Amino acid sequence: MPDVWVSKDDGSDIIRADSIAGVGRDYNGNVTARLVGGEGATVTLVDSGAHDGSPTPDDFHRQLLKVVAELSDTAQATMVRPVRDEQDGWRWITERL
Repeated sequence: MPDVWVSKDDGSDIIRADSIAGVGRDYNGNVTARLVGGEGATVTLVDSGAHDGSPTPDDFHRQLLKVVAELSDTAQATMVRPVRDEQDGWRWITERL
């Protein structure tokens, strides 16, 4: 099975998707991943305050799970990362590694 990686919105942190125990979205629109075996370690994947305060969609954390699940059948190593632009707002994109 190829590796699927998840990147923070600014690219400063990259984690392996199979290391994610859970994903949450807070009331400010920040998306955080809780890591397996990390004694409660978390990685903030999206800090919406760093992007003009533009909140993520209410189901943005669920969208990540859907993208990762769809990539489980891929034959190539892939990175998933959140992006925001004026026209489309927040979305998850994939990049082949």
